[in-house]
Amino acid sequence: MSALDEDPISTPRRTITVARSRGLGWISMAGVWAIVFVFVWTLVRSDQTAPLHNPNAKPHEITPRGDLLTEEQATIKIFRDASPSVVYITTIEYRRDFFSLNVFQIPKGTGSGFVWDREGHIVTNAHLLVNANAIVVTLADGTSVEAELVGYEKDKDLAVLKIDLPSDKLKPLPIGTSANLMVGQKVLAIGNPFGFDRTLTTGVVSALGREITSLSRRPIRDVIQTDAAINPGNSGGPLLDSSGRLIGVNTQIASPSGTSVGIGFAVPVDIVNRVVPQIIAHGRVIRPVLGVRPAPDRIARQWQLPGVLLLEVYEGGGAAKAGLRGTIARRDGQVRQLGDVILRIDDQQVRTQYDLLDILERHKVGDAVRVRYLRNGKEADASIVLRSPS
Repeated sequence: MSALDEDPISTPRRTITVARSRGLGWISMAGVWAIVFVFVWTLVRSDQTAPLHNPNAKPHEITPRGDLLTEEQATIKIFRDASPSVVYITTIEYRRDFFSLNVFQIPKGTGSGFVWDREGHIVTNAHLLVNANAIVVTLADGTSVEAELVGYEKDKDLAVLKIDLPSDKLKPLPIGTSANLMVGQKVLAIGNPFGFDRTLTTGVVSALGREITSLSRRPIRDVIQTDAAINPGNSGGPLLDSSGRLIGVNTQIASPSGTSVGIGFAVPVDIVNRVVPQIIAHGRVIRPVLGVRPAPDRIARQWQLPGVLLLEVYEGGGAAKAGLRGTIARRDGQVRQLGDVILRIDDQQVRTQYDLLDILERHKVGDAVRVRYLRNGKEADASIVLRSPS
């Protein structure tokens, strides 16, 4: 191509491209020298710094602290006083080897409990003992002994065990009351979560009057809610107030993960103090009865009744002697006449069968209760003497 044919725009472009390549080369060389400089400077600098290790290193002096806070001292004292009363419970299941037919023991579960009296009675949760073939109780001093089941009350998730040890090795917990608890007051839980024996957690009463479901599917009412950490293994352990008195038995948690999220429940001590003596005396709870058979709650709702409908009044019972009547039905099952409807007992409203049971179990055989009932649209009162179930 002749000089006349040469593109007047192409030549300058090639010149610019060459110049730009030379400029980039100088920039690259400058970058290399900068890296070399930094490397050399780092080597020189490292020679001037102090060595990594100091053979003269010594522990820091301990800074003296002041006295423990009054609240801390109180918490420590409660734990020291109550801890010997808390026991570690292990349930054991017997299994037979398929080939040798030998029977061997398998630990089934663990939980907590506490000493009730110096006769060797131990209180714990009933759900810990389900399908257990043997139960071992370990005291705070490490003494382990096999326990016998005295009895249980599934409706309240409570059970009583008996161990055979000298009375001087047994330290019962002082008993408080749950009747005057207040939301916000301090509580302490002692138990054996995840097998870690005698663990203390603290919190407050978060709420009162809660309701949880027992082993028998019957609701346990007036339950204490607390944010003191309660985890698997704490079940059956004591919930204490700031005086170190028993105010509840830890029994359940509300948690999607199965571990504590700050919502734990304890059976109130007033229920415990009513149920445990009966289990010790009779092996079970003996509830006084009116001598009636109530209708299922769904039937009362169908009839839009404001209380508990009586299907049957047993002959010779307290209700029969007081003149109460049951429901009369024809042979085909059609109701001819509704029975009496219990509205109140001793000024406590009765809406469901559970209300009726809760009220009656606060009494004992031989007590007289005042019953208000509805008959043919009119209210009336009767005095009924509670009797023992047959």
